[in-house]
Amino acid sequence: MNNVAFVFPGQGSQTVGMLAEAAAAHSVVGETFAEAADALGYDLWAVVQNGPQERLNLTETTQPALLTCSAALWRAWRAAGGEPPQVMAGHSLGEISALVCAGAIGFADAVRLVRQRGAFMQAAVPAGEGAMAAVIGLEDAVVNQACAAAAESAGEPVSAVNYNAPGQVVIAGRAAAVEAAADGCKAAGAKRVLPLPVSAPFHTELMRPAAEQLRAVLQETPVASPEIPVIHNVHAAPESDPARIRELLAEQVHSPVRWTDCVRAMLSSDAVRHVECGPGKVLSGLARRIDKSIETLPLETPADLDSARTTLVS
Repeated sequence: MNNVAFVFPGQGSQTVGMLAEAAAAHSVVGETFAEAADALGYDLWAVVQNGPQERLNLTETTQPALLTCSAALWRAWRAAGGEPPQVMAGHSLGEISALVCAGAIGFADAVRLVRQRGAFMQAAVPAGEGAMAAVIGLEDAVVNQACAAAAESAGEPVSAVNYNAPGQVVIAGRAAAVEAAADGCKAAGAKRVLPLPVSAPFHTELMRPAAEQLRAVLQETPVASPEIPVIHNVHAAPESDPARIRELLAEQVHSPVRWTDCVRAMLSSDAVRHVECGPGKVLSGLARRIDKSIETLPLETPADLDSARTTLVS
């Protein structure tokens, strides 16, 4: 499909009960979660369906859950006769989901990898010491300036970590520095600054210990050249060398997610139809903020899958 991209969501898209409809209609969903259970040693599907939400929201649970959802929907898509896209990308954790679906990392290996990734990231900064906030309505450069000023005045790190769309940037760092940067953004004219319900400051320099731990695990993880190009968060370009892919996955943990650039890279290859292969519609909303010409299609339910197949063959 020459004008189609598949995009894979990251943390924040999880809800208790997700993929219940898809599992009832497509046996491959249950089979995929059974594979995940074998890799993890516990019934991931039971957590996804029954919660509690607090457990699902634990980073080391969320990451395997969302990856498994995306892999299950991809398998359902392919089993139903859906064709592969010309390019893929994923937001943070979703980058690993994309690499699985592109044939670069085996599913069971990836499930174990992201459980460790989540545990490393959560342990890098004790709960309550870090914070994240979404800044709405400011240019990237203004947000960066507010973060630099706050880091200097607070003596603690804070930086932009997710360039999600024009006018939508997430900042993260030590809690006091994030609060100071949030005040600076408001003073600079931000429409809103919304604290995010997470305690770990993902994609900051504070995540370097997690990145080093993940780098060691990645060296033991088989990685192949992707069968479909995957745009990486760190530099918004595809890679085919397995060693370079491992390095980018480690770097990504402490580097900003350049999602706007990733979407524009897909557009530059004429991928103007974006299928969100995972729960929720977060990435679809961001796509429309980045470029209103993008056609977005969900893939969460059986009806979504049927509609996407009909639309993409037309």
